[in-house]
Amino acid sequence: MAEAIPNIVPADDPSLTSTMVDITGGAGVVKGFLSHPKDGRNLGAVIVIHENKGLVDHIKDVARRFAKEGFVALAPDLLSRLGGTPQYKTEDDQVAAIGKLTKDGVVDDLSSCVDYLKKINFGNGRVGVVGFCWGGGQSLNFATKCKDLNAAIVYYGRNPDPLDAVQNIPCPVLGNYGAEDKNITPGVTPLQEAMKKFGKSLDSKIYPGAPHAFNNNTNAGRYHPEAAKDAWSRSVNFYKKNLAA
Repeated sequence: MAEAIPNIVPADDPSLTSTMVDITGGAGVVKGFLSHPKDGRNLGAVIVIHENKGLVDHIKDVARRFAKEGFVALAPDLLSRLGGTPQYKTEDDQVAAIGKLTKDGVVDDLSSCVDYLKKINFGNGRVGVVGFCWGGGQSLNFATKCKDLNAAIVYYGRNPDPLDAVQNIPCPVLGNYGAEDKNITPGVTPLQEAMKKFGKSLDSKIYPGAPHAFNNNTNAGRYHPEAAKDAWSRSVNFYKKNLAA
């Protein structure tokens, strides 16, 4: 079993500016965690979509990790419509609240995040999205709905329904999956076939021995260091290629 690691980038890393922000959306304010290099300019931006536990410290750490790689990273709290993640005190409560969200509502809130990132004065106007677990499915679904994305990454997320919606994806897609994830990984081959059918770009990889949520370094029962390291390298290189000015 892998060792659980609380944070990979310290919350007070002096090279970053990290803070909570308010993003005005159609259904009200979406709270989000924003992190970026202190002196960065002309940066590509990444929306980090959380798992089914909401905007927890681990996802803030993932955002800081992208910021350390030279991106603007925004991790929205998609439970903002329901009062925000902090009000749910147990994982069961968080998961139950996530289950009350609608796909359309999530798309609206993520669209507000895209608009926000396109207007920041230290960004270059290019925006990518990445999601983990529940967020992985939201990332790919959002890519079928948003024409303004430049890159999309899925970590072990469900396919859009209907799958033919991938014909609307405007950008290249990267997928990272665990071979032991019996609920999600069987969907990889149908996704590959659908993306090929519609002439869309997909770079997918399945990691032997890796379970669902293998990137979550705070979960000793799931974390797979080797798969997480390789998938992270793939993700950073993918964004450097597609989000550069």
